[in-house]
Amino acid sequence: MIHEPVVAAMIILALIAVGEIISVFTRARVSMFLVAIIGYLLLIWMGIIPESLIGDSKFVEVGVVLGTAPIIIHMGTLIPLKAIRSQWKAVGISLMGIIFGAGLILLLIPIVYDYKTAIAGIGPLTGGMIAFLVTSEGLKEVGLASLVTISALIFSLQSLFGMPLSANLLRRYALKFRNAVDAGTYTASTLEVRVENVIDTEKVEERNATWIPEKYQTNLVLLFQLFFGGAIAVVLDQFTGIPYSLWALALGIGGKLIGFYPDRVMERANAFTVGMAGLVFLIIAAMNEITFSMFIGYLPETFLIMFVGIFGIFIGGLLASKLFKWDPLKGIPVALTALGGFPGDYLVCEEISRSVGRNKEEEKMILDEILTPMLIGGFTTVTIGSVVIASILIKTL
Repeated sequence: MIHEPVVAAMIILALIAVGEIISVFTRARVSMFLVAIIGYLLLIWMGIIPESLIGDSKFVEVGVVLGTAPIIIHMGTLIPLKAIRSQWKAVGISLMGIIFGAGLILLLIPIVYDYKTAIAGIGPLTGGMIAFLVTSEGLKEVGLASLVTISALIFSLQSLFGMPLSANLLRRYALKFRNAVDAGTYTASTLEVRVENVIDTEKVEERNATWIPEKYQTNLVLLFQLFFGGAIAVVLDQFTGIPYSLWALALGIGGKLIGFYPDRVMERANAFTVGMAGLVFLIIAAMNEITFSMFIGYLPETFLIMFVGIFGIFIGGLLASKLFKWDPLKGIPVALTALGGFPGDYLVCEEISRSVGRNKEEEKMILDEILTPMLIGGFTTVTIGSVVIASILIKTL
């Protein structure tokens, strides 16, 4: 009975649901993936569930179909281009952070271990789920499936280190900002515009600019558009050698710009939740070949890559902050969004504003000041930069 697809899918979804509850309870400090992946591995190692269970669920196929090119196209339609243009310094700081982080890993890790170990860690450390997926797929293609252990551990653990570090720096900045407002040395005209306002404006403009009239934008039509773009990305990969992930990201951004895609196209097609679930199944399925000895054996590489990479992101964020004349206490957390992304970056900002603000007005003022660059940093690192870096570097193996 356990091998029945519905039963098998329910068991894996139970792990994911427990991880989601713990993530919400800990305000994203403990990631859902960490709980789901560790839980899955423990159940396999203890013999409680068979390795074939996730394959039996048939949900991995959903991840393969929906959770690859279509979901990356969807990510491209999420990018708030107007907000990014207005926040070009935040973009520059976040990019410089992940470039320094990746560069330091490439410089130091091969001296201690080897080049392929460095590549296994860079994608997940500089971004999120898609960067991990691109890296794990690439490692398996070249016969390095065991190194997926490093990618999975870094992907699962990075927020445990990134969020407290970001929160500490942002709290110090918020106190400094509050004191400057009290002293009258900080003028209201310099406050950042809330990113939600920019995104809301873009939503209206893009919805009105789509080729297909809104009444014809049914779930099935939007789903076809997603797969049309995904199919083009995959075909272009075959003909050009440029990874489909880069093509899909470009098609999502370009399609939204020219009006082929509405914003948040996958959500409008009511396919996002199922696609994300399939993607999580795909990620967990990558753990099937990991043994307990492999897991323990790769811990030194994992922690060294994280230490070197986080230090590199920190230094890159510091130097970029100096270059763009930003307070490093604000700029470095923007670079560190690579280690968490959304919703972690939002939750940190919300928590800081609530704890530092002495009243509702101050809370809003602090949130307005720190939220926009943090969200834009997350878009830049997790949604764009990490996918590009992982897609390029994995091809060097």
